[in-house]
Amino acid sequence: MFVISLGGSILVPDQIDTSFLASFRTILEEHLQDPTQRVVLVIGGGGPARRYQEAYRSLTSSPDPDAQDWIGIMATRLNAELVRQALAPLCCDPVVYDPTGDISFTGRILVAAGWKPGFSTDFDAVKLAERFGADTVVNLSNIAQVYTADPKEDPSATPLEEVSWEEFRRIVGDHWTPGKNLPFDPVATRRAAELGLRVIAADGKNLDNTRAILAGEAFFGTRIGP
Repeated sequence: MFVISLGGSILVPDQIDTSFLASFRTILEEHLQDPTQRVVLVIGGGGPARRYQEAYRSLTSSPDPDAQDWIGIMATRLNAELVRQALAPLCCDPVVYDPTGDISFTGRILVAAGWKPGFSTDFDAVKLAERFGADTVVNLSNIAQVYTADPKEDPSATPLEEVSWEEFRRIVGDHWTPGKNLPFDPVATRRAAELGLRVIAADGKNLDNTRAILAGEAFFGTRIGP
């Protein structure tokens, strides 16, 4: 089983990318031709989350982090419902909001969204991997590889094909900031390291690359963890 954290920046960078969603659906259908396979998808907030969070910050002199998170969470839930409906009948269960609650997984694909403040949907993906016994989380975002530092701020930053959890934690830090663009959020990183999970970070727009990841073939990206 794969748990895929699909960044909202891929699905809804500004407008909804229906062409991407249709192609992504085809890849999942191909993967699920193997009757033993199932997939958990966790959907991010993307452009709508950022715009609504920015609007909120412009309207208050002291924005509350939890309020910003809740705004982002609601965007993930709208995006996730679109994905769930687009994947019917492979996905026949309600969108999961709480990865620790009662979950019905009767279909081939389970779709989840944001849970509560304090972390991103990356943490939800880790919790669902823990829940269903998956050893790998595939993190598809607008970042093709993890770098030693933010390349926008540090021109000497170099891409990594593999990185340990210890080193990765030094890169992303330990504190969650709503709306911050990181390869994998710090709260999710801490829990994934504790569980000994493997995370694959890759460019979600590169659909052939995603197909290779699901097939267990060579891919372009970064392996994080063991």
